[in-house]
Order: sequence, then structure tokens, then C-alpha cells
Amino acid sequence: MAQIMEHETRQIDAAHASGHGPIVDSERAGEETRARRAATTTLGRKLTVEFIGTFFLVFTVGTATNPKTGAGTLAPLAIGAALMVMVFAGGHISGGHYNPAVSTAVLIRGKLSREQWVSYVAIQLTAGALGGLLARAVVGAGHAGGPADTWKILIVESVFTFALAYVVLNVATASETEGNSFYGLAIGFTVVVGAFAVGGVSGGAFNPAVAVGASVLGILSWSHLWIYVLAALLGGPLAAITFLYVDPTANSPEQ
Repeated sequence: MAQIMEHETRQIDAAHASGHGPIVDSERAGEETRARRAATTTLGRKLTVEFIGTFFLVFTVGTATNPKTGAGTLAPLAIGAALMVMVFAGGHISGGHYNPAVSTAVLIRGKLSREQWVSYVAIQLTAGALGGLLARAVVGAGHAGGPADTWKILIVESVFTFALAYVVLNVATASETEGNSFYGLAIGFTVVVGAFAVGGVSGGAFNPAVAVGASVLGILSWSHLWIYVLAALLGGPLAAITFLYVDPTANSPEQ
């Protein structure tokens, strides 16, 4: 009997030593479950921040551009400031994208996973639609401008979407500018510059979520929505490719 007990004790000790014992397996399973829960909670917080920032941005676009109650010629400043404060408020949690084009650029940059990208884009478009809906309820439906040349809209939207994503990557993801205190100002004023420069041509969206909200509000035509989506698909990836070219160390492990 003593030999049998000694043999069983050795088996249990060997199992524990090899890491295959029931206790160790249970501990590992518990750690994996906690890790999954933590990842889910973290993503939920990021998506909450992305929703708030995108919603506030689109609502500001809808109200500031209203011809009767809006900010008039100062609307670009109001919109850029809205983006700036939301980037400062949520950048440390979610990255402060608030724009599918920016999220796409960050994905290619390697700072966002594919699963996160899908969630980011979905929440941004949802927030954009709801922001436009609330603006419509507050200031009334807008009216889309007259027919514009499709190629002009595509060009100016692509150019400033590129500029916006390029600035974001450089001031918010590059190690050389890490910890700076101006990233929100740089990002917000990129939108200000674009809105003043080409807002009269395309509406100055530079963001599919803004385009969706503006279409819900009525200040952009639904028939033109594909142009803004295509501009995002051109400008965002091109900005990421350019960033990785001019900063080849960006993909190094320490970054």
C-alpha cells in the first residue's frame, strides 16, 4: 500500500512539475478568461470614446454650418476646435480617430488590429449618423448644394483626407513626437485649413462619418456619398504608405 501511495504521489508531483496538472490547467484557463475579459473591456472603453468624439464632431458640423443659426464663415474654426478638444479628451484612450479614414491609416501603420478596425469604423459611422440626426432635430434639415463636379469633390476630399491622416500619424503615432502637447491642435487645424480651402467645393468632410451625418442632415447628397468613401479609401492608405516610407523605422519593434 505504501508503494502504491508513493507511486501516485510521484505521478501528481510530476504532473504539477510538467505544468499539465488539473490545478495548473485551471489556473491557465482562468488567466486566459481574465485576459479576454480585460481585452473586451478595454475595447469597449475605446469604442465609447470613439462614439463620443465622432458624435460631438458631426453634431458640431451640423449645427455650425446651419445658415440661420450657425457660425457662418467661422464654422471651420468651430468644427476644427470640436475635433481638437475631442482628440485631447480621448486620444490617450482610443487614439482619438473619430474618422474611418484615420483608422484605416492607423491600421496600415500597424497600430490597430483588423478586429479593432472593424469595430472602430462601425461605431464611427453609427455615431456620425446619430450626430446628424440630432443636428437635424435641433436646427432642421439642410439642403444639399447645387450639382458639383464629381472629380473635383474626389480630388479635394482625397487631398485633405491624406493631409489629415498624415498629420495624425506623425504627431500621434511617431516615437519622435511621443508625449508632445500639440497633437490635438495640429489635427484640429488640419481640418480648419481644409474646410476654409475647399469647403465650398466639397463641403469639407474629409471623413466618411461626417459625410454620413451630413447626408442624414441633408447638407450633402446621398448620391455623392460614395465619393467621400472613395476619398477615404484613397487618402487614408496613401498617407500611411507615405508615412512608412519617410519614416522607415516606424515598424521597428521598439515602436
